[in-house]
Amino acid sequence: MATAVRPAARLSRRCMQCGERQQMRWMSSVQDAPSKRPKTAIFFPGQGVQRVGMCTPWLEAFPATARPILEEIDETLKLARPLTRIIESGTNAELTQTENAQPAIMATSILILRILEQEFHFNTAERVDITLGHSLGEFAALVAGRYLTFPTALKMVRRRAEVMSQCSAAASSQDGGEFGMVALVCESEGHMQALVHGIHEFLALGSKVDSHDHLPAVQQVAIANLNSKNQIVLSGSITRINTLLANLRQFGGHDPRHVRLKCDSPFHSLLMKPAQETMKRLLYQETENEEDVVDWPGIMPCISNVSGKPFESRAQLKDLLARSCVETVQWWKSIKYLHGQEGIRRYVGIGPGKVGRNLVGKEVGMKGAVKGGGVWGITSPKEMEEVVRALDDTEHEVE
Repeated sequence: MATAVRPAARLSRRCMQCGERQQMRWMSSVQDAPSKRPKTAIFFPGQGVQRVGMCTPWLEAFPATARPILEEIDETLKLARPLTRIIESGTNAELTQTENAQPAIMATSILILRILEQEFHFNTAERVDITLGHSLGEFAALVAGRYLTFPTALKMVRRRAEVMSQCSAAASSQDGGEFGMVALVCESEGHMQALVHGIHEFLALGSKVDSHDHLPAVQQVAIANLNSKNQIVLSGSITRINTLLANLRQFGGHDPRHVRLKCDSPFHSLLMKPAQETMKRLLYQETENEEDVVDWPGIMPCISNVSGKPFESRAQLKDLLARSCVETVQWWKSIKYLHGQEGIRRYVGIGPGKVGRNLVGKEVGMKGAVKGGGVWGITSPKEMEEVVRALDDTEHEVE
C-alpha cells in the first residue's frame, strides 16, 4: 500500500513544548531567504474541479504507483459503491454530489502528489517551503504537510461532506428554494472593496432591528470566498442572493459580472454549522492507540483558510479547520501573505482543474516560468513532466 508517510516519531503530550519549539524553528527557516533556490509553495484545489475519469490518465501512466493508492481509497472509505468506481465511470450527477465530489477531489490531489514523489523522486520536505489549499483543498495541504495521514483526512472529508449535504437538503426543505453559491467578478481591487462594503451595508440594513448575524441561517447571505483582488463568492439562498444583487445595482451603483457555481450547497455559511460541530468531534477524538489525530509539528508550515496565515499550534489548527466550514475562505489574503511577506517565488498547483493556478497566477503576476520563479499546475502526467523540468531549471535562479 502507498500510504501517507508519518513523521518518524510522533510527539507525545509531554513533548508538546518541544514540538512548539520545532515549529518555531521551521517557521523561522521559511522566513529566511533560501540560499540555493527560490522559495516554493504547493497548493491544492477545492470543490468544483471534479470530472468523471480524472484518475484514469494517472493509472494508465503510472499503474504501479497509482493502483495501490486507488485501492487504499476504497479500503479506507468502505462505501457500498466504491469511490474510485464513481470517479472512473459514474455519472456527472453522481460525482458532483457533495459527499462524493469532496473526497474524490482530495484523494485525486494526493494521488497526484504521491506520483510526483515516488515516480519523479520529488522530495516534498526538501523542495517545498509551505503548503495551502483552497477550501476543501486545505485537507490535501495538511496531508502534504504531514499534519494528517491520508486515511484520516479522507475519512474526515467524507463525513464532513455527508453532513454538509444533509445541511443543504434541510435548508431547501425548510425554505422551499434553491441554495448554492454565486461568484462575483469586479473590474478592479477598488471596485471589489466598495462592493464588499456595499454587501455588508445592505445585509445589515436588510434586517433592520435585528442584525444580520441574528437572522435564521436560511435567511442569511454570506461572503464565502475572497478569492482575488476582483473576485468574491456569495453563499446562501439563490433567491436572496439575486435580491441582494438587484439592490446593489439599484441603490449601490454596483453591477459585477456574476456566475452561479456548479454546486447546490451554500458552503462557508452558517447553514454549515452542523458540519463544524462534526469536525470538532473528529479532530478531538483519539485513535485506537490513544494518539492525537493531528501530528504536530508538520514538515512545513500550512496556511489556514480562516486566518490566511500559517497554523501556529495544534490547538489552533483544530479550531480553525473546524471553523472553516462556516467562515470565509481568505484565499486572497493567503496569496498576498505568501507573495509579500514570505517571498514565495514558485507556486505549484497539484490536483484536478486549473482554477487555482489561474487565480494564483493572476494575483502574483506570473504564468509558467519567469526569472527566479513561476506558477504551474499539475493536472495531467504530461504537465507533471513539464513542471518537474521547470522546477529543476529554476532551482538555482534566486533573485
